Amino acid sequence: MTSQLNLDSVLRLILKSAAAMLSGEVGLIALTDEEGNFKAKATFGVEADRLHLFAPVLEDIGDAYGAGLNYEELDLKMKVVARALDIRLRQVIALPMVIHDENVGVIFVFRTYRVDPNPNDTAVLQSFADQAAVAVHNARLYQTVSAEQMRLAAILDHSADGIMILDSQGRITRFNKALGRITGRAASEAVGHMHDMVIVWNRIEQGTPLGAALAKGWPRPMPTEAPPDTLYVEGDLARPDGTQLSVGITYAPLLAEDGRVHNIIANVRDITNFRKAQQMQSTFISVISHELKTPVALIKGYAGTLRREDAKWDTNTIKNSLKVIEEEADRLTALIENLLAASKLQAEGMRLSLGDVRLDVLAARSVERFQMQTKTHKLVIHFAPNFPVIQGDETRLRQVIDNLISNAIKYSPKGGEIRISGSFDAGSVMVAVTDHGVGISQEDQEHVFQRFFRVEDALSRTTQGTGLGLYLAKAVIDAHRGTLAVESQPGKGATFRFTLPRQGSRTA
Repeated sequence: MTSQLNLDSVLRLILKSAAAMLSGEVGLIALTDEEGNFKAKATFGVEADRLHLFAPVLEDIGDAYGAGLNYEELDLKMKVVARALDIRLRQVIALPMVIHDENVGVIFVFRTYRVDPNPNDTAVLQSFADQAAVAVHNARLYQTVSAEQMRLAAILDHSADGIMILDSQGRITRFNKALGRITGRAASEAVGHMHDMVIVWNRIEQGTPLGAALAKGWPRPMPTEAPPDTLYVEGDLARPDGTQLSVGITYAPLLAEDGRVHNIIANVRDITNFRKAQQMQSTFISVISHELKTPVALIKGYAGTLRREDAKWDTNTIKNSLKVIEEEADRLTALIENLLAASKLQAEGMRLSLGDVRLDVLAARSVERFQMQTKTHKLVIHFAPNFPVIQGDETRLRQVIDNLISNAIKYSPKGGEIRISGSFDAGSVMVAVTDHGVGISQEDQEHVFQRFFRVEDALSRTTQGTGLGLYLAKAVIDAHRGTLAVESQPGKGATFRFTLPRQGSRTA
């Protein structure tokens, strides 16, 4: 019995042996749960539809558990159950299973005759019950350990971070799915191989590689009560397909009692997005610094010039200077408004003030304003007749149209036609802004609506902008339950098109 580790097998063997020893016709084993309640776990000679007869008795056993079991009273109650099960059953024998003063459960055996056991019989039966208790205890421990192993394996396999376990020699013994995606290697290609054959660095930005750290004496000997120190390495990981990925790896040693390394647990995290965010933040600071510095310098320069007491300025010069100051102040205001809008959007989301909006009228007004600001571009507007009025936030939608036209002008440095068109169908309205400028690569199209993103080329470096315009434009369209997309090829211009639902709209 004690060599069995499967609990169900152990219980069946105990019942079979007990029934054979006592010539029993019916048997039942009730085990205690974590709360001290007795639950039927195995039966012999009892139909499944009659197990409910034992429930009240087992509940009474649970109530008496804290004060110790009264087996004489239990015998009387079980006789009632015996008569309900089969009139031929004349005696029930209860064998408590106890180990280390802990009541593991009770074995019940029912038989068709009555014989009171003598002291020798009682000693043998109790010895059997003690062995049964040991067997049940061991099987439960094994069951608990197995469940814990399965739980840990599930956590390991389904962790979003890559996890691997190394033995004391640095050989990989476990390798989860996430790490397979990160390294580009299947677990079968990694398990059994040395760590340095799988984790190959193209570049290390921070920390010391595991092999070099072990050679230098990592982990350092620590007091037994103190946790061992961890090792962190960050850099670009080489993958079998020739690509690389930015990762951060934390190594934690598992030490044996003598202080030697037994295992090393490695947690591998993809930090590509974190790196991009850092780079974006640096770019943002650089761009904002430049965008703020330029208008401030112009305002200061023109204001300082106008204040010179040794010069007499004519009316046109004063007007032109004040015009520049006003334009640069407006530019600063727009920049600050965009920054505040982006910050508010992150914190609160986009809030709309809905009303009737005529997109064709908004577009015509924007074209009129922007045409006065450029002499090298021809702005053409074409909206379908009877363009419907929709429900929307007029101020926000005007900002979207203004931003798309402004971008079309900025990224068409050689001039040319910029077309603003509108169409509609039964369910939606569409507005598109098309230019013939430098265009956008397929790779950059995936990022143009991200906050602070700017295309990296010579034109962008000389063109004003913070990378917030399209981000805010998309937020406005998304808040209207619409879509904003771009179609472009490098050198062939770009078309930005937004679509809004017509729900609640009406024809002008």
